[in-house]
Amino acid sequence: MLFAILASIVVLLAGDDRALLALRAPHSWGRALLQMLGVLVLVYVVTGIASPLLHPGREQGLTPDHWEPAHAAAFFANAFAVCVLAPFTEELTFRGLGFSLLRPFGPWIAVVGTAIVFGLAHGLVEALPILVVFGLGLAYIRLRQDSILPGMLLHATFNAIALAVAVTT
Repeated sequence: MLFAILASIVVLLAGDDRALLALRAPHSWGRALLQMLGVLVLVYVVTGIASPLLHPGREQGLTPDHWEPAHAAAFFANAFAVCVLAPFTEELTFRGLGFSLLRPFGPWIAVVGTAIVFGLAHGLVEALPILVVFGLGLAYIRLRQDSILPGMLLHATFNAIALAVAVTT
């Protein structure tokens, strides 16, 4: 419900100018896929470097420590929120409207500004460096493709991988 409220607020703030949301096809899906892969690799490299020092995975606490079949419905509802609703809402907010509002100050202000706010919005101190790097990558793709769709797919994929790893390890 919270994601629906947040997405509605973002859409209302965009008003009649839906172009601010960047919900359009990217310039090139082929280049977007390569950029998405590059960002994913970069984030995992940074995660590998930061994890022994910061332990960001356990800070958020969104996944159970072990599988409980009796809680399967709750798990799948949470997975839907984490892997679909959160990426849609966060990309609409940060790389959609947020990026568009910061763009007049320069493209790199929009990239860095949305990445920092994205990281801070999660409220996770130990994961902040990883979230900012991820936000930088997502904003870079937004800048190059003029679309939030590749970022939504990457964000959803990243969250799904993190959830699967958390549950299976």
